[in-house]
Amino acid sequence: MNPAGPKNPAWIGSRRLLRQLRDIMAGQGAAQERLDQIAVLIARELVAEVCSIYVRRAGDVLELFATEGLRADAVHSTRLMVGEGLVGLVAAQAMPVALADAQSHPLFAYRPETGEERYSSLMGVPILRGGRVLGVLVIQNQTQRNYDDEEVETLETTAMVLAEMVAGGEILGLDEARYDSESAALPGRLEGVPLSPGLTMGTALVHRQRVTIERMLSDNAGREEERFRVALEALHIQLDAALERPDVSAAGEHRDVLETFRMFADDRGWMRRINEAISLGFSAEAAVQRVQDESQKRMVQSNSALLRERLLDFEELTNRLLRQLVDGGSDDSIQLPENTILVAQSLGPAELLNYEPGVLKAVILEEGSANAHATIVARALGIPLIGRLTGLLSRIETGDDVLVDAENGVVYLRPGDEVTANFEMALAARGVRLEAYRSLRDTPALTRDGTKVSLLLNAGLLADTNHLKETGAEGIGLYRTEIPFMVRATYPDVATQTAFYTRVFDEVDGKPVVFRTLDIGGDKALPYLQSGTEENPAMGWRATRIALDRPIMLRHQLRALIAACGGRELSVMFPMIAQVSELEAMRRLLDMELARASRAGQTVPTNLRIGVMLEVPALAMQFKNLLPRVDFLSVGSNDLVQFLFAADRGNPRMEGRYDVLAPAVLNFLKRVADECRANGTHLTVCGEMAGDPVAAMALLGLGYERLSMSAAGIGPVKAMVRSLSLGEFAAYQSRLLHSSVPSIRRHLHAYARDHGVEV
Repeated sequence: MNPAGPKNPAWIGSRRLLRQLRDIMAGQGAAQERLDQIAVLIARELVAEVCSIYVRRAGDVLELFATEGLRADAVHSTRLMVGEGLVGLVAAQAMPVALADAQSHPLFAYRPETGEERYSSLMGVPILRGGRVLGVLVIQNQTQRNYDDEEVETLETTAMVLAEMVAGGEILGLDEARYDSESAALPGRLEGVPLSPGLTMGTALVHRQRVTIERMLSDNAGREEERFRVALEALHIQLDAALERPDVSAAGEHRDVLETFRMFADDRGWMRRINEAISLGFSAEAAVQRVQDESQKRMVQSNSALLRERLLDFEELTNRLLRQLVDGGSDDSIQLPENTILVAQSLGPAELLNYEPGVLKAVILEEGSANAHATIVARALGIPLIGRLTGLLSRIETGDDVLVDAENGVVYLRPGDEVTANFEMALAARGVRLEAYRSLRDTPALTRDGTKVSLLLNAGLLADTNHLKETGAEGIGLYRTEIPFMVRATYPDVATQTAFYTRVFDEVDGKPVVFRTLDIGGDKALPYLQSGTEENPAMGWRATRIALDRPIMLRHQLRALIAACGGRELSVMFPMIAQVSELEAMRRLLDMELARASRAGQTVPTNLRIGVMLEVPALAMQFKNLLPRVDFLSVGSNDLVQFLFAADRGNPRMEGRYDVLAPAVLNFLKRVADECRANGTHLTVCGEMAGDPVAAMALLGLGYERLSMSAAGIGPVKAMVRSLSLGEFAAYQSRLLHSSVPSIRRHLHAYARDHGVEV
């Protein structure tokens, strides 16, 4: 196969330009000399009076390295900061800028030493490598020229070739620091988001950079297409072997993630774009990189978590494929030093499988999210993981000592002796605490004055069911059913869902489990259900709202749950209910599936329990009509509190502004508990509040006796319960509920300290 490519003048000109670039780069002479020749070539081929090449130096400085058309003495003298002027704007946004009248733009920065006042129009594109801006390539014209998309694409293609010169050390030298090495050597502390729990210490290993591409261009498209085909076949074999590893071969969501990732290697659109780039004159490896860079450029404009996750999948495939093309993939499996802490910007879902099991102690990332594919795999492998560590890669190097607190989302870089000693003490104390919590596993959660508290698990993975035995939890108070849907490339059919829910029932071994129907939308997008961009997705088209607009999805899920329960008790909970009428509509769909099962002679649940999540405050105003219609109510404190305070919990500017232990929240929750008690409605809290011993103590004082939390919270909360005299504490807390303070947390800590309550 040798596609001819589009037959248009822009394409022909671009191919001619690439051939000439190849000749210059393969020629003799110093890098500066070749850079000067490239500037002349680009100006001539794109019919521009000016072509300028700016290179990004340490300290976010953009230095003019070569020009055709501007004054020669401006080279290495003209400098702009990233974000300064139009050149700085291109670098800051990592996006092209094309203007017919550049000097009228408010960010236009005039540099008299360049002599550029004669030029009206300007087009600039970033010189990108692996998502980093290495410089800016600019052309200018005296007339007010409207640059079209094909011209922008041609300049971007040229910038990609330049990126290899800069990244390869020909322009600046590989030793030019991206950050101040003196400050980088100092101890540091970073805070992020804990994604997979654990506490450990070790030595940093910065995740290997992408493969260096030495040969960008080729005049034999057929040979490059064959190289691409052979490398892709080898990649398939490599991924199949990874899926057979004993620690990932068992069924579960992590397995679904990896199998879906394997399917991406057969994506026809991805392969077609690579072959089109080869036909343009790129080598196979350069074509693979070009397609990834184009995807990255598009994704940077998107707010979709799903699209960013898909980009990570293709980024990992790109790196694996490049290694196959450049060195035959021989370095795919990495031998680690003991106690390795893996450091990266982000990880694809299968990259953790490249590292030797048992030696990798933790992963720390600049990016990452709770539902990211790599996070799901890390949890399944029991690897502590912290994400969203801003500035991580600019402050760490391979070999640095690192302390990782993935319980609280804190990383200590190059810690001093005192910090390390304290951390070792914390590790030892944590071991003692964990052993103490394990000793409580088979003891009841009973307060000192005899109140029985039910402690339940929140779960979303099959692996989470293992924590029932480890923790002694009484059951699963919240099973998030959306995660198996999120990790698949296509919608799971009824048979697939039935098999999955059957395994959950079997794993819990008779203990109660509450299945929450799909809570999708917002930040939990499905690859096969596009909802478009929403300004406020948490309050938009999600959960029950999607279910009522797409009832067949909910009916399939309910059909699978009914079939899976096999005559056992079935507890179903509907999320994001705002009005009683929505509950009634959901219940009608459930009744339709029950009737369908009965007509088919299928065994129906011996006992059916219906519940709703209390997340929308308006629902609490409808208890008179709501409570007679449900068997139980679960408070989703995470969403409920953000709606009560109109404060987006995902917005870092809102962090710490409001507390769940504010009197306003506690009085609201007390009213909920009082009304449920009066109506005989079972009540549970299943948000993060339940797993915080201090907040859980407050809930007990309000009358809550059922708490559902992550596995890590069971031991600490049980220890708190068994050390608490509830009657005495409830009387104390009631006096604080009408306080004007923003939070009573400090008062509760003081009470616990004074009364020997373990928090």
